[in-house]
Amino acid sequence: MKLRSFFSAFLLVLAANAQNDEEIIKNIYANSLTKGMSYQWLDHLSNEIGGRLSGSKGAHDAVEYTKAELESIGLDKVWLQPVMVPYWIRGEKETGYFLTNGNRHEMNICALGGSVATPEQGTEGQVIEVHGINEMKDLGAEMIKGKIVFFNRPMEPTLIHTFQAYGGCVDQRYAGAMEAGKLGAKGVIVRSMTLRLDNYPHTGAMTYGDLPVEKRVPSAAISTRDAEALSAALKKDPGLTINFRQRCEKLEDVESFNVIGEITGSEFPNEIIIVGGHLDSWDLGDGSHDDGAGVVQSMEVLRMLKQAGIEPKRTIRVVLFMNEENGLRGGRKYAEVAKSKNEHHIMALESDSGGFTPRGFSFDCSDEEFEQIKSWEPLFKPYLIHYFEKGGSGADIGPLKTEGMVLAGLRPDSQRYFDHHHTSIDTFDAVNKRELELGAATMTSLIYLYDKYGLKNQLQLPIKN
Repeated sequence: MKLRSFFSAFLLVLAANAQNDEEIIKNIYANSLTKGMSYQWLDHLSNEIGGRLSGSKGAHDAVEYTKAELESIGLDKVWLQPVMVPYWIRGEKETGYFLTNGNRHEMNICALGGSVATPEQGTEGQVIEVHGINEMKDLGAEMIKGKIVFFNRPMEPTLIHTFQAYGGCVDQRYAGAMEAGKLGAKGVIVRSMTLRLDNYPHTGAMTYGDLPVEKRVPSAAISTRDAEALSAALKKDPGLTINFRQRCEKLEDVESFNVIGEITGSEFPNEIIIVGGHLDSWDLGDGSHDDGAGVVQSMEVLRMLKQAGIEPKRTIRVVLFMNEENGLRGGRKYAEVAKSKNEHHIMALESDSGGFTPRGFSFDCSDEEFEQIKSWEPLFKPYLIHYFEKGGSGADIGPLKTEGMVLAGLRPDSQRYFDHHHTSIDTFDAVNKRELELGAATMTSLIYLYDKYGLKNQLQLPIKN
């Protein structure tokens, strides 16, 4: 009889909690859509500050701005965490063309982040087209030496998850120049990472690894429309030549900062939940989707918790990471400091997939933790949030992973993300206010639930003796 009464009381408490959670989450969405700050913050970050490549004035100004805004929220603590970051500058606008049968075709190109410059007059040579690094290696140094390698493997259009399509061909951008340099190539041109056919080249990080300086060759991205034109021209004239010119430069590392703020937990202050995005961006646009959206959504999580009068049990911390794009120094530094201080992080959520309509989350966690997460799905379905899957989380929170910890990534609709990613059209006008605010509310709701219930193996029955 006592056991039956216990379980009856337990079920009543669960029902009351569910009803309470439903009401709180409803209020979170309402507040974000009517009184939110994310769009206003993004407007300033994008239009007043602009591109925020690590080491640049824009990155410095973004640190100062977001720190001041976090302080204005009334958090318990706001601070800057120093981190040394690479400082690469693009220089004057890149130019390029190919010559075939006496005709000159101008190309839309941009230097890949970290690339060396071309000679003053540009790099010129015969082109050889390949569809991946392995194909180039199979051709060998005899075929590659002295030529400009054109990597032309497109993103796979049949993959609905566009990040999978991106992952399937981004190696040619990241490591193509390193591998081509080993074979004696003169330079590298890489098809832009997008499913759209347009005239916008997409930059992004590349590496030379430990390749000697004398073997490092310039590497540039070419727009998809020009990649198609070049490929077609090569079929008619295999001996055509390219000339491209870029004046980029790698300088000494400089000091920058992660921007951090927190609400101290009322019951379990040593259990830390973080939410974040990366404050740096590429320099071609203003980085509104990548990752201005994630930055302001993460800031909004703490602001809305404060506005709603929710007093977290656990410490909720926002981290605006520096240097995700070309080094991941901010994420690694945060994890290094957390480990040195023996901090106990139980959960981390990252937004770095654009400011589009949220669909749900992916989780890096145990099956036991995922069971708890799945039980929250009904709370999100009224907002058309249905995607709760195990998988990746985010680059900046990855180094923080420890056994038992939950990592999560916000997953917006990604069909248009790679139209803008790393381009001159990643700008404020491409972000929809309502979609951005829905994402902020979705993140806040998940953080609220994790703060309330903790990890599954830490749960206690919410019944007093």
